[in-house]
Amino acid sequence: MKYNLSSTSVFPLVDITLDKEEEIQIEPGSMVYHNGLVTLEGHMNSNGKKGLGGMVRALGRSLSSGESFFITKVHGDEPNAKVTIAPSTPGTIRELPIGPTQWRLNTGAFLASESSVSYTMQRQKLEGALLGGTGGLFVMETSGEGLMLINGYGDLVEITMDGSQDFVVDNEHVLAWSKSLDYHIEFASGTFGFKTGEGVVNHFSGQGKIIIQSRNIEAFANLIAPFIPTSSN
Repeated sequence: MKYNLSSTSVFPLVDITLDKEEEIQIEPGSMVYHNGLVTLEGHMNSNGKKGLGGMVRALGRSLSSGESFFITKVHGDEPNAKVTIAPSTPGTIRELPIGPTQWRLNTGAFLASESSVSYTMQRQKLEGALLGGTGGLFVMETSGEGLMLINGYGDLVEITMDGSQDFVVDNEHVLAWSKSLDYHIEFASGTFGFKTGEGVVNHFSGQGKIIIQSRNIEAFANLIAPFIPTSSN
């Protein structure tokens, strides 16, 4: 998968060029335009499982994690096939190499990947499932080898952990982290985090990397909520 970002602004497009018979998967609804040399197909988001079992798996992933029920596959029909995509969230797009490092991602981070990359949904620890605002009962865990594109709200910052100290990151700012890291979800301080206003955080330990997004989309939604007209019956 060869790609190019249209700009370094907070609203970039991703121009992807495919060889003949090359296939990628993209987030549903992210396609902006293509040059007519590709075929787009919607598939159940079930990691290749078909029939009733695949439908149940895709539905379960959608209900438990907020993922899309479908995923879009883009197939190059001729050489120099081009498709342009864009994320729904304004912010940064980043390349994430998969293999030998595998990653866990929160809901909404996935944008596109090569067909050699796949992911499964892994159940979080019970306290994490109950407290986590993003990811829900499950988090996305990558497998295979290849290239994945992720996107986040605002800028993306990488933290490298060497195991000498832990890091605590606000849950709404965590985008992705190395599978090698151990983590648990907890309140920032006090009862339900009310003392500091920080709420729920992810506590990481071990060796690996954390990718955080600089902006909190839930905080932004709360900020503009008073200015959105509501209708009453």
